[in-house]
Amino acid sequence: MTITFGPFTLDDAARQLYRANDPIHLSPKAFDLLALLVQRRPQALSKTDILDALWRDTFVTEGNLAVLIKEIRDALGDDAQRPTFIRTVQRFGYAFSGKATEGQARTAAPCWLAWQGQRVGLSVGENVLGRDAAVDVRVDAVGVSRRHAMIVIDNGNVMLHDLDSKNGTYANDGRVKSPVPLVDGAEIRLGPAVLRFHQLPALTSTQTLSVSYWKNPR
Repeated sequence: MTITFGPFTLDDAARQLYRANDPIHLSPKAFDLLALLVQRRPQALSKTDILDALWRDTFVTEGNLAVLIKEIRDALGDDAQRPTFIRTVQRFGYAFSGKATEGQARTAAPCWLAWQGQRVGLSVGENVLGRDAAVDVRVDAVGVSRRHAMIVIDNGNVMLHDLDSKNGTYANDGRVKSPVPLVDGAEIRLGPAVLRFHQLPALTSTQTLSVSYWKNPR
């Protein structure tokens, strides 16, 4: 079963968490805890119930649980003071507070964004960019709006939209006022943050990509 929330997909069978199409590392216990909270949403689980579920017949302290919650929040980019996904229930336990949908994992698109040495995969359909923890491509930088821009991928077409951002969205130095098509190598600027769009070349039946390309994409 897969469960999608915000830009994340939790694949219980594969025991893997993804942001867009990129796998996110979680320790085994942290994955178990996140899966438990998501599956029991919106119910708040007591610390005792969580400890019993994760460490049955083994004595551990609540400190172990706090460490796992921090690991999950760090992986999701969640803020303990203003949580999007993991809510602390004071003197009781924790609950998953995000909106989640079962069985609707997104389809990977053959393109990605590069920013600050990171590669973020894109999906077919809408990909929202911004500073908010719940967007598909998080760009956590001063001057970037919470929901700043959107890349829409449909039938091989890739279009960049501005979402009424405060500091503007630019494609190759031109301000985006209406949807703009993107091609491989295009520069995208969200306020002061500069990203680079990349797309795999279209393949014919006789074309192949070398192993070195897959190991070292641009």
